[in-house]
Amino acid sequence: MVSIVVPAHNAEVTLTRALDCLLDQETTDWEVIIVDDASTDRTPAIIAAYVEQDARFRTLSSCAKSPAGARNNGISAARGHWLMFLDADDWVDGSFLTKMLAALKTAPDAVAAYCGSRRVMPDGALTPASIAPEVASQPFETFARRCAIATHALLVDRATVVELGGFDVSLSTCEGWDLWQRVARLGKNWVMVDEPLAFYRTSPNALTRNSRQTLADAEIIIARGFATDPRVKHPAPAHANGAISAGGRTASEALAWFALWNAASDCGSGGGSINPQSLRALPARRKWAREIAQVTFDGLMVGSLSVPAHMAARWDMFGGAITELIIELGKVWGDPVAGRRLQYHLEQMLLDADDLAAPRRLARTFGIRVDARNPTSTKLPEGIDQIYAYLMMDGQIGAIVQFGVLGKVTRRHWIELILNFLPQKDDGADTSSTLAAEALSTTAERQPDPDSHFGKLAQLISEARELVGSSAEATQPHPAPRRAPASSGHNKDRTSFWNRYFATEDPWNYSSPYEQEKYERQLEMLPAGPIGRALELACAEGHFTRQLAPRVGHLTATDISAVAIERARARCIDQPNVEFGVLDFFADTLPNEMDLIVCSEVLYYLDDLAGLRRIAKKFVEALAPGGSFINAHAFVLRDNIERTGFDWNTFGAQTISKTLSETEGLVLAQSIQTELYRIDRFRRLSPDHMATEPVIDHVPVRAPIGIGVARNIVWGGARVLRRDVVRGERRQRIPVLMYHSVADEGPAALARFRLTPAAFASQMAWLRANGFHAIMSEQLEWSIANHEPFAGRPVLITFDDGFQNFADHAWPILRAHDLTAEVFLVTDLVGESAKWDALSGPPTPLMDAGTVRRLAAEGAFFGSHLATHRAIDGLSSSELAAELLRSRMFVERWTGRPTTAFAAPFSVTDRRLGRLAKESGYRIGFGARHGPADLNSDPIDLPRIEIRGDRSLDDFVAIVEAVLN
Repeated sequence: MVSIVVPAHNAEVTLTRALDCLLDQETTDWEVIIVDDASTDRTPAIIAAYVEQDARFRTLSSCAKSPAGARNNGISAARGHWLMFLDADDWVDGSFLTKMLAALKTAPDAVAAYCGSRRVMPDGALTPASIAPEVASQPFETFARRCAIATHALLVDRATVVELGGFDVSLSTCEGWDLWQRVARLGKNWVMVDEPLAFYRTSPNALTRNSRQTLADAEIIIARGFATDPRVKHPAPAHANGAISAGGRTASEALAWFALWNAASDCGSGGGSINPQSLRALPARRKWAREIAQVTFDGLMVGSLSVPAHMAARWDMFGGAITELIIELGKVWGDPVAGRRLQYHLEQMLLDADDLAAPRRLARTFGIRVDARNPTSTKLPEGIDQIYAYLMMDGQIGAIVQFGVLGKVTRRHWIELILNFLPQKDDGADTSSTLAAEALSTTAERQPDPDSHFGKLAQLISEARELVGSSAEATQPHPAPRRAPASSGHNKDRTSFWNRYFATEDPWNYSSPYEQEKYERQLEMLPAGPIGRALELACAEGHFTRQLAPRVGHLTATDISAVAIERARARCIDQPNVEFGVLDFFADTLPNEMDLIVCSEVLYYLDDLAGLRRIAKKFVEALAPGGSFINAHAFVLRDNIERTGFDWNTFGAQTISKTLSETEGLVLAQSIQTELYRIDRFRRLSPDHMATEPVIDHVPVRAPIGIGVARNIVWGGARVLRRDVVRGERRQRIPVLMYHSVADEGPAALARFRLTPAAFASQMAWLRANGFHAIMSEQLEWSIANHEPFAGRPVLITFDDGFQNFADHAWPILRAHDLTAEVFLVTDLVGESAKWDALSGPPTPLMDAGTVRRLAAEGAFFGSHLATHRAIDGLSSSELAAELLRSRMFVERWTGRPTTAFAAPFSVTDRRLGRLAKESGYRIGFGARHGPADLNSDPIDLPRIEIRGDRSLDDFVAIVEAVLN
């Protein structure tokens, strides 16, 4: 049986509704103890009528004059297993007891069951349902901090309540919260019924509207929750000493949350008695802004006795008080920006629930309906910097738009919005066509109204240009445009192809340690004894020629390019035994009776294996019997994808060596093999010589490898080749990876945002080995705009903030794996440090403008992370537009390229950002959403995947592969 205790004091207006809901219960096994608490109105007569009508009703008299005392009297007379406490002005759904008892039956060890509730305003309007799932998972930690359920929204074990001493009569308010906290300290199970079955009447005369008293009582209860409670004789060991201050959520913070609700409620009722200092412990960080706004919203709703749909219309009643409270809260925090952020969130919630039947002027937002067929200019009230509008079409809401605004919204401005947000229709009035034609004509206006939005924007553009132009950094020269690489294809006119290749001197960096090490090892391969006549094919600019000449009697150095030969001749002018000539060894006849032929790093360029076989025979014919042929070539993935090699679309050392070995008359005599290349010396057999086992030496590559070489190497082999997946794979989405810092050390609090160089290198190596290629945001935006599937396995690698460690660690790793990235710069702080992280430890240095220029010239890309790294939801619309503009202009000045991409600082966005960003010259942006980008994404609010420093390579692989599948 359920015993229902109903305290009643002068409740003649509401008591009948409360008792009738019990008669409506589907379950009949209950008793009601109605406690008349010194009523002086008709309450006793109403009680008597119910007692006479139904034996399940009983009555007691009490002089407690408090709900706690009256309920305790009722508990003493109760006989049921379960207790329910129903105030005389509340009620429950007819299925309440049935559903609650059913839930308890599924959990025999449960001490209580609870459900959701709805408030009932004086006019009968219902608020949205409220329920606290966390009570079921951690009841004590929840009740230690707040009262999460309505008094009549639960059934609780009677024996437990009696053991705990019932309600605390020393409390004027919040006595139910105190009891639930004690019950929860026992550590027993609570079960949840996820339905709003309880209805809580909100009254101007309710005790809970006495904010001073409720705050005083709440302070007592929260203090008990964070300490031992001698009233609970057998607490669960985990709760014996009180709640855990996890994540900084201490007793002070819990009280501040309760104080916030009370302060908002006071504002809603036209008051404002709560001292803002009581809110100091509220978390000011942006991740709590929406929750703080929600608590404020709920307090306002109760204080103003309004359901959400009516609150914006009553702004004049409480708007000044709540705005002042928020401003004071920002001062208490020492962070006015956090106060502005809270204001935006709160006003958003108010207008989201409103019908805008009339214009709504809030503190910073103006809500309005606009006739989409005939819009008119809208002048902004003072202080307003965003519009929340319903675009109305034939009396219906065609679209909801919200945007930051700097000045008057002209008719032209509305037309642009309407054409952008409403579907175009060819109706009888042809309204869309008419508006489009008008937009085109007004666009031609020379100067916008200086008081209009676009007039103010033009002024900000002018100010940004002046600032960028006057900056000392802006006077530095732009980086030179990067030269397009030579074509990697085979040109039918080989001579023209190679002359173009040698248009730039030293195209392969022949003097690098890596190339010089190969030259030294080729010289080590020279056959013993004197070498009379030698032929060097593809001598290029003569770097090796100069080293080979002193080792032979006469050297003929040839190349297909006359440009290269002239440079070689000049380089070897002091070598009298060298003659130079232009020769296409593929097409021309080779001189014969050579004691030595050297032909390295060029056989890749032959069209096919048939051509290689023909050339090999020419080599044999050109050699004198017993003569040597030396060549050095790199290993290529196309020969063997499973071992380290260069990712070139051609055959490599393995195929070349095999083909030469299979050529009649040639035999391998000696080979030096490294992980990257092999150098072979073949000998032309003479009639009186037999082939012997070749001498093979395996040696390491000791020389440092320049970036031009390294970016083509896939160490350890590949799983797939880029060119194969580009030909064979098309996909609708791609990973956009978000990184911050790449360093071995840094503040512990920022470990999530920091990868070690080794970890980052392993991730880039995996991408390279699995056929990924890097694209830029402009390519992503183009694919989305054209709905063009992505070819192969593209990845967009992004870095926020522009740390110097990107240049020191990340960029060399990216280049070495033939990848690039887009870095979003905080332009006002370039060359300084990440001041926004100062509370976590020493701020990390940021790249300076010179470094940005250098990296841009090397192939890195840059976008905007705004100017100051302030979260945009704490900026006014004017501040936001100014940051977007000057940040873009500075990046363009430093890189010499148009800048169209931005990433929101802290990944925080609001509804003003997208349109202001477009108006400020951006086409693509990255906001708060997590996940892959796809062809249906909004290009100005794209998601990214954060790559955390506290995750393993396996986690990284799983994240990226999930996008592929």
